[in-house]
Amino acid sequence: GSHDSFSYWVDEKSPVGPDQATAIKRLARISLVRKIMKKWSVTQNLTFKEQLEGGIRYFDLRVSSKPGEIGQEIYFIHGLFGIKVWDGLKEMNSFLEQHPKEVIFLDFNHFYAMDDSHHHFLINRIRSAFESKLCFVECVEYVTLLYMWEKKHQVLVFYHHPLYQEYPFLWPGNKMPAPWANTTNVHKLLQFLETTLGERSRYGTFHVSQAILTPRVKTIARHLIRGLKNTLVHRNLPMILNWVKAQKPGVMGVNIITSDFVELVDFAATVIALNDLLLEEDESAT
Repeated sequence: GSHDSFSYWVDEKSPVGPDQATAIKRLARISLVRKIMKKWSVTQNLTFKEQLEGGIRYFDLRVSSKPGEIGQEIYFIHGLFGIKVWDGLKEMNSFLEQHPKEVIFLDFNHFYAMDDSHHHFLINRIRSAFESKLCFVECVEYVTLLYMWEKKHQVLVFYHHPLYQEYPFLWPGNKMPAPWANTTNVHKLLQFLETTLGERSRYGTFHVSQAILTPRVKTIARHLIRGLKNTLVHRNLPMILNWVKAQKPGVMGVNIITSDFVELVDFAATVIALNDLLLEEDESAT
């Protein structure tokens, strides 16, 4: 999976989003401030298509209306606005059309400046984009690749808002817990990932291990121009990747792992290779 999956498109010319404090919005009237914000808001270098082609299958999505804009259009957001959600969904769908055995997870987990009418608009966009590819809510353990292929389903949508209850193709957010370490320290992050894996539910939910470091205000202040990638990510990715290589999938093991800048190391290939351990277990059992 990728963290803030859409942030490749964050636009420094766009208004500052409603996910930011009032003081930041005032400061961001200065174009240099917006340039710096972009350096700290962008967590991915790849488009959805490029991420999909590189093996990413879980997408972490934050969305917002544009306050003051007429209509109910919804955009991706992380500090600054990105592209319309509809454009991103269409890009994903065209990949799925070409690869009918591939399955993706869309996790809509943060909503800003959205009332119920915005939600219904977005949900209808999701339905229009994927139609019969949407997997209806089911017991998690039933949802194998074979199950998805038989039903010709390719998309699971998790929707962290009570309105999920009105749509059978929206999975509740609590089926996709993603505990967040909120630290700049790689050792604390890895300890947190270990602890939360030990505490995860054995059955009934998916589980996201967020292998990401989060800058604090003082981190940003000290390294204004360098940005997230050069300050936190480059230096710590090798250690994070070593942790990934040591994991086992399956019950009480890792399920979905997310990272920033997924192309900087062999992240997706390393995660995907963990599935071979499950095959080895099956072979030894038989």
